[in-house]
Amino acid sequence: MSRQPTSQLAVSEIMTRFVEFLEPDATAKDAAVLMGELDVGALPVGTEDRLLGVVTDRDLLYRVTAEGLTADTPVQQVMSHPVLSCSETDTVQAALDMMAAHHVRRLPVRITNGARIAGWVTLGDLSRRLLVESRLLQDALQDVTERDRAAV
Repeated sequence: MSRQPTSQLAVSEIMTRFVEFLEPDATAKDAAVLMGELDVGALPVGTEDRLLGVVTDRDLLYRVTAEGLTADTPVQQVMSHPVLSCSETDTVQAALDMMAAHHVRRLPVRITNGARIAGWVTLGDLSRRLLVESRLLQDALQDVTERDRAAV
């Protein structure tokens, strides 16, 4: 593991490299089933070379269920687009800043100077890395744990 501060790491060092894509004509039900199988909250729509959008669990809730659409609705009709993305060489801090500024929880990661999708970075990826590296947070959690044990 790199000793470089997490905020200065390249996104490529923490991103998920395996990305499952949905075809644009896949249904909302297909998306929901695959999200459940993969235990994820979003899936990119299109291919590695042509990202059309992203369908999220919130898209399914607000754009399908709340609007009374059916489970057979194509994801292309309810996906979020255009899609924000970052480059694999961007810093984690740059990715965090983009996520915060646009209120998104995940970003497709493009290869440097290209359109092809190299991976996916999520708030979960970022928080796991920060948790592992944060001595202050680890000390605080240990302190809470020790106090809980002492109270029993």
